[in-house]
Amino acid sequence: MCGFVGYIDGGETQLMEPVLHAMADRIRHRGPDDADYYMDGEISLGFRRLSIIDLEGGRQPILNEDKSKVLMFNGEIYNYQSLREDLLKAGHVFTTKTDSEVLLHGFEEYGTDLLNKLRGMFAFAIWDRDSRELFCARDFFGIKPFYYTQQNGRFIFASEIKCILEHPDYTRELNREALEQYLCFQFSALPETFFKGIFKLAPAHCMTVHADGSITERRYWRPEYNFDAQRSRQDTVEAIDEAVRDSVRYHNVADVEVGSFLSSGIDSSYMAACLAKENPDIKTFTVGFDCYKNAAANNAEGAGGMMRDEISWAHELADELHIANTNKYIGEDEYWESLPRVQWHMDEPSADPSAVALYFVDQIAATQVKAVLSGEGADEFFGGYRIYQTPFSNAKLSWAPKGLLRGASGVMRKLGIRGANYLERASETPEDWYYTNANGVAFTVEERAQLLRGGCNAPTPQQLTAPVYAEVKDLDETTRMQYVDLYFWLVGDILLKTDKMSMAHSLESRVPFLDRRVFDVSATIPTPLKANETQTKLTLREASERAIPKDWAQKEKLGFPVPVVNWLRQDRYYNQVKEWFTGDIAREFFNTDELVRLLDEHKAGADRSRKIWIVYMFLMWYKIYFVDKTVPEKPKAR
Repeated sequence: MCGFVGYIDGGETQLMEPVLHAMADRIRHRGPDDADYYMDGEISLGFRRLSIIDLEGGRQPILNEDKSKVLMFNGEIYNYQSLREDLLKAGHVFTTKTDSEVLLHGFEEYGTDLLNKLRGMFAFAIWDRDSRELFCARDFFGIKPFYYTQQNGRFIFASEIKCILEHPDYTRELNREALEQYLCFQFSALPETFFKGIFKLAPAHCMTVHADGSITERRYWRPEYNFDAQRSRQDTVEAIDEAVRDSVRYHNVADVEVGSFLSSGIDSSYMAACLAKENPDIKTFTVGFDCYKNAAANNAEGAGGMMRDEISWAHELADELHIANTNKYIGEDEYWESLPRVQWHMDEPSADPSAVALYFVDQIAATQVKAVLSGEGADEFFGGYRIYQTPFSNAKLSWAPKGLLRGASGVMRKLGIRGANYLERASETPEDWYYTNANGVAFTVEERAQLLRGGCNAPTPQQLTAPVYAEVKDLDETTRMQYVDLYFWLVGDILLKTDKMSMAHSLESRVPFLDRRVFDVSATIPTPLKANETQTKLTLREASERAIPKDWAQKEKLGFPVPVVNWLRQDRYYNQVKEWFTGDIAREFFNTDELVRLLDEHKAGADRSRKIWIVYMFLMWYKIYFVDKTVPEKPKAR
């Protein structure tokens, strides 16, 4: 797990090592163990290393036998040992024991066919000195990031955007369309980032930068569903359990200790239990919030209703599994103090409040291990989000004319009667209304036009997701929603915060559910075995019962409960956010009267917390990157 930077040509900067070093130093947090550089007059490459495999010999950039090709790689290839054996038989000579070198020789041997032989997470670049071409690739689901831009005919790329900002050829400019879509999605949803001219290489894509500066990009893999309706429920459960355990086994390959997160949810609980079978001495890590601890202790009602705090669940399961658990309660002050640092690490604004919780759990894990397992991907693969149950509840109204449902919804909304959204969604297909898990809590198209100064002419979110829906138009509604989430929510929100928050603490976060074999199994499961009107992740829960108690396996999904709703009703935080909402930056982009109205409505009892958080995080991010242009201080340790 590492970070890289590079640029082709670069004019005078090809002779200026300080530029390359400044770009690489900006992501020292991704690789504090080592650094190295390569410059040949045409390309400059810089690398920061977090040593996980072949601790002594894995320095990058790595060159092949005749030094005609140079590799930089961020990620882990979990099946590298079998690939290495095949390449040795083919006559390749290795100088290290790393998984990185397998990519270099594998590309020589197989070309782009190598990509579909890989099992792991990766973003890498290979420079061919003879052809003067740069080949770049990103993993199947977008676990590892890859950013690039072309400025003055020069191709610049990096593991994080902040590195590119260090190159003198790039001038910071806000991409306003990214802001417009962010208000609806709560994350950066476009191929072009919030920085004008800086793009993200899409998951399961590779590209070649040619000697003349042109770029050829293609998609090398596409998720496909092939439901097995003949397989029994028991055999399905068996297939899931086998795939998950096999993936955890592969994700435990390292020359350092691998730990695991442990929350109250089934994903991390199942994963940690599987890892404990491989290593009974594993360390697990959990965070919770002080207010929930107090609510549980006093048998009182916390934000969002009666809650048992996250740590008590994890501690009880850890005792049940006889594994170690380290936990931390996050206080109000340290949560709010961490926000600037979190937004700086994220590169682009993120309005997911749970990113801060990840920041702290990664922080405590990094004090004891260098790699940790995390449960991302299970919801998208196995039908874990409650929103996936909507088509089942909508089916009850399939007898009613769509026009009647839309009319009744409009009347109910005007009268303030609950249930308007239900009727409206029942009158539509997911293509009409679903584009992200932020549906219903982020801004609608009408709201963002009213909020933004000068209105909004950007495409609707539905227009952005339409081509993705078209790829699976013949599948059922729930599967279509899952597929869209793979391309938007998973990569834009979930995996972005997973990578950036772990790397903020020089910690490698591994995601066993996001494995090709696990996906292939999930893609054969008919939707009625994944979700129904009353429960989610049906067969995954049954599979997890082979490793964890039924109380955990069948536990209702809560997400990670961050108490922002209550905090924003306190005078202290209300006034703090109001100062931002009426400041100069807010006036530059927004109708501030609308922002204050949201705050006041929330304080009076309506839940406007997610909309408030979306704007607040953007304003904070913009100040860091476009006004102050400095790195925020780390929050005080507590």
